[in-house]
Amino acid sequence: MANLNKRLDDIIPKIKEDKFIKGRGLGNEISFYVFDYEPEHELVVRDYIKHIKKEFGYGESGRKIIEFDLYKMLIEITKEKRIFDRISEMEERQGKDALFKALATFAKPEIFLAKIQEQMDDHNVVFLTGVGKVFPFVRSHTILNNLQEVLDKTPVIMFYPGQYTGQSLELFNKFKDDNYYRAFRLVD
Repeated sequence: MANLNKRLDDIIPKIKEDKFIKGRGLGNEISFYVFDYEPEHELVVRDYIKHIKKEFGYGESGRKIIEFDLYKMLIEITKEKRIFDRISEMEERQGKDALFKALATFAKPEIFLAKIQEQMDDHNVVFLTGVGKVFPFVRSHTILNNLQEVLDKTPVIMFYPGQYTGQSLELFNKFKDDNYYRAFRLVD
């Protein structure tokens, strides 16, 4: 836990760095970052995210953070599409496998990307959260892969309950979420 607290405390100084906002290195790589953590620390990380947003909420920092909780977005989208009320009914009638297939088919990255684009306004830092809550309907690597087309100049931090090696994502330290090479670890 001491290591997690140290890593959490390193986030705010990292976000304040000029190179965080401008992009990394000479190659102008995309500014996508992963903050990975042990899944049992989810609530501590959620609380710290609130602290970070509050810290930058006063305006003079030059950082305007917007948080996209993928789980909350999925719920919101199902309500907008008027299928939310039918979800439990479908599970009851057809079983959880049918529900999984229907939701996984429905929860395409494009739906999330459109919502993100729609809500960006003048925000210049994106937090992606809710990765564990929305699994297995939405896979984080597919969101990141598609998000780079939409937010190539905006820094994105994905808070990830699992392990990111710099090459692969392993959700809950159990499920390989596929290889993803384009993000940097936010803090070691």
